[in-house]
Amino acid sequence: MDASTYASPFSWRYGRAELRALFSERERRRLWRAVWVALARSQERSGLLTRAEVADLEAHADDIDIDAALAIEREIGHDLMAEIRVFASQAKLGGGKLHLGATSMDIEDTVETYRMRRALSSIGESVQMVLRGLAARIVQYADTICMGYTHLQPAEPTTVGYRLAVYAQDLLIDEVQLRGAFAQLTAKGIRGAVGTSASYERLLRGSGRSARDQEEEVLSHFDLTAREVSTQTYPRKLDYLVLSTLAGVGASLSKFAADVRVLSSPGFGEMFEAFGAKQVGSSAMPFKRNPVLSERIDSLARLLPAYAGVAWQNAATNYLERTLDDSANRRTVLPEAFLCTDELLTLAAKLAEGLRLDERRITQNLRTYGPFAGSEAVLLEAVKAGGDRQAVHESIRIAAMLAHEALARGGDNSLAQHLTDDPHLTALLDPAEMRSLLDPSDHIGDAPERARRLAEQIGDLQPFPKPGELLETSS
Repeated sequence: MDASTYASPFSWRYGRAELRALFSERERRRLWRAVWVALARSQERSGLLTRAEVADLEAHADDIDIDAALAIEREIGHDLMAEIRVFASQAKLGGGKLHLGATSMDIEDTVETYRMRRALSSIGESVQMVLRGLAARIVQYADTICMGYTHLQPAEPTTVGYRLAVYAQDLLIDEVQLRGAFAQLTAKGIRGAVGTSASYERLLRGSGRSARDQEEEVLSHFDLTAREVSTQTYPRKLDYLVLSTLAGVGASLSKFAADVRVLSSPGFGEMFEAFGAKQVGSSAMPFKRNPVLSERIDSLARLLPAYAGVAWQNAATNYLERTLDDSANRRTVLPEAFLCTDELLTLAAKLAEGLRLDERRITQNLRTYGPFAGSEAVLLEAVKAGGDRQAVHESIRIAAMLAHEALARGGDNSLAQHLTDDPHLTALLDPAEMRSLLDPSDHIGDAPERARRLAEQIGDLQPFPKPGELLETSS
């Protein structure tokens, strides 16, 4: 990083080094040259280049000189054409046939599709890594009963494992969506200025070969396929498909992190991030143990729908066969969307691995609020014993309000006492039975079994698909 000028945090702080390298300027130009070499090889088969010319291009395919290309670009205002000139000056024999019949987007879109498919595969693998981490915790806490909350108010009991399974299930949906995006992400093809292959068909006349033959040969080098129809670009709708899928991953991780933040606040005090022995929570307050991993997840995740929104605009306003409305912003939104998602998944994996529970506080919250969950069971059993449903409901409501008042004064939950003191209710149910019905451990249904089954689904996941390895640019 050059610390003397602005650098995006995604160029050094967020995302793994391998993804930053994939989206680097050097790698982009190396891949451009790989497309040109693949095109030259195909055109050699058609008699348009000699073996010596192709070999010359192959020999210089990795001689990237960004400074020289940028100097030319400052004069001509076209980055890809500047790279062509540098490559042609290096490969003096084959350079005269470089980019023959091609338009810029034949090269650029092939590279972007290839890079996004590689990045999607990496993201898919990371999603599976987070899922495996959550699965271990789901099994560990499948039977750990805790208070459930709706509207941020105590509701009925659940289990910690079942709650964690909610986050994992969201990510399983994302994993399926990522597979779909990977399968849908196809190239523009090698088809010239407006996607009709007119320039190539003219070049290939008399060779016995078609533009389709050439396209398939070039794209196979990158393990890519193309749709039947394109313009000067591949459908920008595919960018929106990919980035909205990444935004979905961000939403799932954001909920996970937000819930950890809520549960670690003093009012709940049940679940916490790991906190390092030398970690600093605040520059002013040495006692602080802030949920910084979760906060960072929630902060970064907000970027993803914004990136997807830009991709939507690009898809919606790429007029006719193409405009440049998308060109400048795609340099930012595509790599940063992947790097942002990559960082989120790295943070989420750490969060899942380091989660701690305060089981004493979980038990305390259950003891405080859990009895309310049994009030419906008392209602049902009292009616089954011959009581009037509306009259029983009113008796339980009055008892519950009195119990709430006791809690507000700092006392214990007195619901059981008020219920067993009500002669209308004791005429229908034995007091001991009513106390038993208020036990929160009897109100978790089949949550543990469902949580374990979801963990088993995670264990059955197939490896995320990978794009084929890029063939060597030199023979």
